[in-house]
Amino acid sequence: GRDVALSEGSPIDYRAVVDRNGAVNIPRVITLQVAGLKYAELTPVVKQAVQKNFRNFELLVTLGQLRSIQIFVVGRAQRPGAYTVSSLSTLVNAVFAAGGPSVTGSMRAIQLKRGAEVVTEFDLYDLLLRGDKSKDAPLLPGDVIYFPPAGPLAAISGNVKNPAIYELKGPASVVALLDYAGGLTTTAAVKQVTIERIEARERRVVDQFSLDA
Repeated sequence: GRDVALSEGSPIDYRAVVDRNGAVNIPRVITLQVAGLKYAELTPVVKQAVQKNFRNFELLVTLGQLRSIQIFVVGRAQRPGAYTVSSLSTLVNAVFAAGGPSVTGSMRAIQLKRGAEVVTEFDLYDLLLRGDKSKDAPLLPGDVIYFPPAGPLAAISGNVKNPAIYELKGPASVVALLDYAGGLTTTAAVKQVTIERIEARERRVVDQFSLDA
């Protein structure tokens, strides 16, 4: 568990261990559930609980030793295997520790599995292109992070800011692909776009059209 040091202005120093149920027991004061709390939330939450029995005190909660947990990274990851991480680690921490997906792995459907349940499915594009970490989740012992094969791919080149091969997810459009690539450069000839595709794995089709609505 995690050691939690409790200091009261009296002065009293108390060291408690977070048990397997995520609770802290302060004898003769309170038993408090702290699992899932952010570090910044610890002091105000504990102080609010202690206020039910005490008045006129100052309180500070600090973290002591953090326990380690083992998780597993499988599928098409750069470095699959078993990892020992901090109990405060999240899915994103483990994804970067494993080097992210391999060349054939998906960036857009990384799964956090807990037993038979998929806890969350994480799209790295949300984080890398938009800074969105809302689908991140804390890790528990024995969690499995699965990198599936990459989905459909499309390449964009020419006068765009970030020419590359991008993984598509769900309905895709030229506008979405341009958004992934950071949009057009200032020198782009916006009146004409060329799309090349292979139809039915048999023939290559080239189409030119105006880039408008």
